Amino acid sequence: MKYFSTRSGFEATASEAIVRGLAPNGGLYVPNTLPGLTEDKLIALEQMDYRGRASEIMGMFLPEFTAEELERFAESAYGENFDDAKIAPVHVLDENTSFLELWHGPTCAFKDMALQMLPHLLTASLKKCGEQRKVCILVATSGDTGKAALQGFADVPDTKILVFYPDGGVSDVQRLQMVTQTGDNVGVCAVKGNFDDAQTGVKKIFGDSALAETLSERGWFLSSANSINWGRLLPQIVYYISAYLDEVGAGRIRLGEKLNFVVPTGNFGNILAGWYAKQMGLPVGRLICASNENNVLTDFIRTGIYNKNRPFYLTASPSMDILVSSNLERLLRSLSGSGEETAEYMRALREDGQYTVSSALLEKLQAEFSCGFCDDGQTRAAIGAVWSRHHYLMDTHTAVAYHVLQSYRAESGDHTPAVVVSTASPYKFCDHVLRAIGGSADAPGVQLIDRLQAETGVPAPKPLAGLGEREVRFADCVEKQEMRAAVDAFLR
Repeated sequence: MKYFSTRSGFEATASEAIVRGLAPNGGLYVPNTLPGLTEDKLIALEQMDYRGRASEIMGMFLPEFTAEELERFAESAYGENFDDAKIAPVHVLDENTSFLELWHGPTCAFKDMALQMLPHLLTASLKKCGEQRKVCILVATSGDTGKAALQGFADVPDTKILVFYPDGGVSDVQRLQMVTQTGDNVGVCAVKGNFDDAQTGVKKIFGDSALAETLSERGWFLSSANSINWGRLLPQIVYYISAYLDEVGAGRIRLGEKLNFVVPTGNFGNILAGWYAKQMGLPVGRLICASNENNVLTDFIRTGIYNKNRPFYLTASPSMDILVSSNLERLLRSLSGSGEETAEYMRALREDGQYTVSSALLEKLQAEFSCGFCDDGQTRAAIGAVWSRHHYLMDTHTAVAYHVLQSYRAESGDHTPAVVVSTASPYKFCDHVLRAIGGSADAPGVQLIDRLQAETGVPAPKPLAGLGEREVRFADCVEKQEMRAAVDAFLR
C-alpha cells in the first residue's frame, strides 16, 4: 500500500507519510486503496480484545510494520493508562441507543485513542525512513488534542512537542491540563485568536521553507500530531469497528445488520475515520455529523457550499469551535477522485473563504452523511434529560451528538440502532454539566470537579484529581503572527 497527496502526486510509504505529516504541496496523505473487511475477518476480530483489534486493523494499512511491532505498540498504548479494561467500552442507554465511551484514557478525551499510539508509530517510522534529525511535533488544539499529544510525547527521546491553543477558547480544565504538563521536551503557548487562527498559523509554519532549512541545520524537522497526520487518523478507524463488533457480541445486532453512528465533530477527522471503516466494508448505515452553533459542516452537507465567512461562536463544546475543517479535504479527494479538483477547492477556501462542490460530489456526500446542529441551550437540555431519565452523565460534545440524533430520528423516521460517539468525560466541562443538571457552577472549573462528583455520585477520573494544585509551567501568549518566532525560539 502506498500513500499520496490529496492534491495529487508525492507518493510515500506509510512510514514516510507518518513522518512528514503533510505532503510537500500542502495536501494530506491518503492511502491509494482501502483494505477490505470480509465477514470472516469481522468474525475473527470479534473474538479479540481492543488491543488485538487495533494491531490487526492498523496492520492492514502499514505494510512496513511487523505484526510483532504493532502488537507491542498496542499493548503499550492501551494498557493500565486506561481506566477501563475494554479501553473503548460501549454503554447501552436504551433498546436502540448506545454510547461509545472514548474518554477512559490518561487525558479523559477521545484523542487518547490515537495519541497514545502515535508516538510509537512515529518513532518507529523515523527509524524505517533512516531519519537522523530529531522531530518537533507542532500542534494546534481546540482543547483536547493538545493535552493528549503532550501526554503521549512527554519525554519521548529525540522529540520535542509545542502546542498552541486559543487564548480563552478552551475550558478551565483543558487549559490547566496543558499548562501543567510535565516533561523536559514539552512547550505550550496561547494564541490571541480562535482555533482557526492557531491552525492556520501552524499550517503556514509547515509551509515555511526558510524556517525548515534553518531548523534542519540545527538537526530538527517538524511533524504533526493533529489529525492531518495519517498516523493520528488511522487508530481512530479501529474504534468504529470495535464498537460494531461489541454490539454484535452483546446480541444487540446481528453481524451484517446496519448500525448508525452519530459523531460530534469540528475538524472532521473523527467522523472521517468512521467513513473509512464503512468503505472497508463495516456495515454502517448513516454517518450523522453533529455540529454546535459553528455549523459550517451542517450547511456544507445540506448545500454543498463550504463558507467559513460567518460569525465564530465560543460555545459550551469548545473542541468543536472550528470553521475550517481540515480533514474534509481527504473526503473531497475520495469523493471527487481528483487531486486537481480538491486542490482548487482548497485554493478557493484559502483565498475566498468558501467553495462550492460539484453537483455530482454533493450527491455522493449526501448519500453517506446526514447532519444537524445544536445550540448551547439544547446542549444543556440534552444533558439534563439524559441524566434525569437514565442517570447517565454526558459531556457537552456528546450532548450535541445526542440532540442531533434525536432530531434526526424525529425528522427521518429512521430508528436504526445507533451509537453516539462520546468524546470526553463530563468532568472536563464541569460548569456546563452542573448547570444542565440543576447544580451551581459559581467557581472555576477545577473547583467544580468535587462538586459535580458530590452532586451526581459519578466518580471523577483519577487524571483530573488535584489538577488545581499542580504547578503552572507555561504562561506565554502570543499574537498569531508571532507563532513562527515562538517555534524558532523553542528549537534553539
